[in-house]
Amino acid sequence: MSKRPHLVDALAGFGVTFATMFKKPVTEQYPEKPGATAKRYHGRHQLNRYDDGLEKCIGCELCAWACPADAIFVEGADNTEAERFSPGERYGRVYQINYLRCIGCGLCIEACPTRALTMTNDYEMADDNRSDLIYGKDKLLAPLQPEMTAPPHAMAPGSTDEDYYRGNVRSDGLVTPLGMPTVKPREAVL
Repeated sequence: MSKRPHLVDALAGFGVTFATMFKKPVTEQYPEKPGATAKRYHGRHQLNRYDDGLEKCIGCELCAWACPADAIFVEGADNTEAERFSPGERYGRVYQINYLRCIGCGLCIEACPTRALTMTNDYEMADDNRSDLIYGKDKLLAPLQPEMTAPPHAMAPGSTDEDYYRGNVRSDGLVTPLGMPTVKPREAVL
């Protein structure tokens, strides 16, 4: 049995090592200059809002059921006309994500029927206190934009919850989407 193939493999390995010895080392200046993440990176979660400021979360708890790590707790409540936080009947009164358990799999995102829950590129979530790693709605809700009104408030005049789900409501009220045919009354057939 010849030892020649083993010698060739060893020389190839040493060749890789030798070539690497003369490359310039890559040093990242992390705290001062955080690196960019990939567009589809799964970082911190965010609860989204509609354009008028109402929350997209309807308190259905599907995200909590889909979570394999049991990291999400949702407690739904009923909307009233006096206090409306989301379109439709319900909203997420309590929403918590335990980042000590979260594995970043994104199954909660896929389970959400209203696209209320998405993941951002934010990856700086380290803390020295375990209780601070349980994020509530105060940390998870998307910030209000200048044209938004803080909930609770009524839905846009003349709109239904389906108008919200289809994206027909903007910050200034109900809008008919472009390209949608208008429904005309049927004419009498002669």
